[in-house]
Amino acid sequence: MSRIANKSFRAKIVDAETAASFIHHGDTIGMSGFTGSGYPKAVPGALAARIEAGHAAGDPFKVRVWSGASTGPELDGALAKADGIEFRMPYNSDPIARQKINAGEMDYFDMHLSQVAPMAWEGFLGPLDTAVIEISGITPEGDLIPSSSVGNNKTWLDIADKVILEVNAWQTPMLDGMHDIYYGTALPPNRVPIPLLKSDDRIGQPHFRVDPDKVVAVVETEAPDRNAPFSPPDATAEAIAGHILEFLKWEARRAGLPPSLLPLQSGVGNVPNAVMAGLIAAPFEQMTAFTEVIQDGMLDMIESGTLRMASATAFSLSPDRAAFFNDNAERYRDKLILRPQDISNNPELVRRLGCIAMNGLIEADIYGNVNSTHIMGSKIQNGIGGSGDFARNGYLSIFMTPSTAKGGAISAIVPQVSHVDHISQDVQVIVTEQGLADLRGLPPRKRADLIVENCAHPAYRPMLQDYRARAASASFGRHAPSIPGEALSWHQRFMDTGDMKA
Repeated sequence: MSRIANKSFRAKIVDAETAASFIHHGDTIGMSGFTGSGYPKAVPGALAARIEAGHAAGDPFKVRVWSGASTGPELDGALAKADGIEFRMPYNSDPIARQKINAGEMDYFDMHLSQVAPMAWEGFLGPLDTAVIEISGITPEGDLIPSSSVGNNKTWLDIADKVILEVNAWQTPMLDGMHDIYYGTALPPNRVPIPLLKSDDRIGQPHFRVDPDKVVAVVETEAPDRNAPFSPPDATAEAIAGHILEFLKWEARRAGLPPSLLPLQSGVGNVPNAVMAGLIAAPFEQMTAFTEVIQDGMLDMIESGTLRMASATAFSLSPDRAAFFNDNAERYRDKLILRPQDISNNPELVRRLGCIAMNGLIEADIYGNVNSTHIMGSKIQNGIGGSGDFARNGYLSIFMTPSTAKGGAISAIVPQVSHVDHISQDVQVIVTEQGLADLRGLPPRKRADLIVENCAHPAYRPMLQDYRARAASASFGRHAPSIPGEALSWHQRFMDTGDMKA
C-alpha cells in the first residue's frame, strides 16, 4: 500500500534519475539526515551517477551540501566518491568525504548544530536551491510524516526553492505521532521564548508542512538507515562508565538532585552506551533524556524502566536495534519525541532544563581545554556536532575518552591541545579509564594537578609532571604555566616518529 495518501503528490511520483535531473551544477542542496538516520537513499545515488557521467564527458558538476549532521554511504559516500561535493556542512563522518576534506579537495564548514537553522534563515549561508528530504509518508491533507530523523528538515522545506521528497516504506508507520515540529521560532527582533518546560512537553505538531507548488518530484523507496553497529563495551569503556556513574551518585547526594537526576544528553559511541548500560543498575529512576540522538543504550534503559522518556532529533541505532525498534515501535510511542535540531540542541533550553551533558573528546590538555574534532591540529575527524551546545549550557559538562590511542602511541592528555573546540571555561569534568577530574571552581594549576594525576595514562604521567615542573619556573607567567615552544612538541614527535613518547 502506498504511503502517499494525497492525490496531487501521487501525480508527482518519478524515478530517482528523473528527480535528480532537477539538480544542477553549482546548486546548494539541503539534505535530510542525522547520524545515519532519515537521509535520502535513492536521489543522491542517481545524482552521483549523473555527476560521474558529466565528469567523463568533461563537464564540471559539483554541488554544495547542507544537512542536519552526518548521513550515510548512499549520500555523502556516493557524492564524495563521484567528486561531486564542492562544499559540505555542518558535520561529516563519511571516510571518503573526510579524505577529500583533509586533502583540500572539498571545502568543509564546521559549526554548532543549534546554529545551522538560524544562520540559514538569516541568509548568512546563501540561498538554498533544492531540499531533498526523506519522509515516511504523506497524509491525505498533504502534510509530511517525518522519518527517523528531523534535523534541519523543517528549515530546508521552508527556504528551498524546490523540494524533492523520498517516501521510504522501510520506516515503520508507527513513527507517525512521535514527532514534535515547532513552527514558533523567529528571527530577532521578533524572537520569543520557546514554551518548553519539561523534556516531554509537546509544543508543535506531528507533521511537516510544505508548499505543494515547490515539490517537483516524489520518489518511493524502501531502504534501511545505515548506522554502524556498536561493539560490546570493553574494560576501558566499562571503567570510564564506572567513574561517571560513581560521580553522578555523589553529585546527586551533594546537590540534592531528585531520584530522576536531570535530563541526560549523551554523545554517540561505545563509551556512552556503556554509561547507559550502567545507569540501568544505578540507584536512579524515572529518568529523562533531552539529547541529540536516541541510541541503543537509551532503548535498553526504556526497556528496563529506568528511562521514562527521551527527546532527541534523530535515532542512531545499530542495525539490530533499528530492526527491533521497527518491529516494536508501537510500545515506544509515548516514550520518544523527535524534534528539529534547533529545538533539541537549543542552548537556552539546555540551560533551563539543566542537562547532564556527556560527550567524547580526542584530546584534552592539562588545563581542561578540549579538542573534539581535529587530529594533530589539522586533520578533521568529524565535526563539533552538538557537544558545544550542551557543554557550555548544561548543568554538568562531562567529557570522556580512553587515556591513549593508537596502541598507546598517542596520549589523550597533552600539555596543550592542538586544536580547541571547548575552552576550559566550558569543561567541568574529564574522565578516562584512569579516573575522573572534577574541575569546577578550580584555577588552572589545580586543574592541571587533577587532570595529570587522575586522568593521564601512567606511561605519560611522568612526562606531564616533568613538563609542569619546568613550565612553573620557565613560563612567561605563573597563572597557567606554559612553554610555548614545547607545548605542541608531543604532536610533532608523533608526526615525525609515530609515537608521542620521548
